[in-house]
Order: sequence, then C-alpha cells, then structure tokens
Amino acid sequence: MAKRVSETDRARTKAWWLPPLVLSALALVFIFENRAETSIRVLVPVVTMPLWAALLGIWLVGVVSGLFLARRRRR
Repeated sequence: MAKRVSETDRARTKAWWLPPLVLSALALVFIFENRAETSIRVLVPVVTMPLWAALLGIWLVGVVSGLFLARRRRR
C-alpha cells in the first residue's frame, strides 16, 4: 500500500533550503559590514587581516562542514 503524502509535507520538503538561505544572507551582511583590521592569533603567529576576511573564512568552513554532515546523514 502506497503512503499518501499531504500538500503540507510536499511544501515542507520543497522549502528545506529557505532557512539556511536566510541565515547565510544575514551572515554575509554581518561579515561585509565588519571591515575593520583585526589581529588574529593562528596557533603561534599573529596575523593582521580585515575582520570580514576572517569571518568569511569561518563562515565557509561552517557551510562546508554542514554540507558534509548533511550528505553523510542522507546515506
């Protein structure tokens, strides 16, 4: 017997990407609004770089980690 899928379930399945998209857009606005220079300690050396570059790097690590974990969970 086939399982019936309601319209609500279909809409929820289609819009799974909306919350991550909104959060990413807000994160990118926050990142590019912070343009000051900052000093960051990377293990031993101290690196001076724009804050937006450091935040963007951490955001990219988070996105890649999230995609990797989501892919592993599907299998």
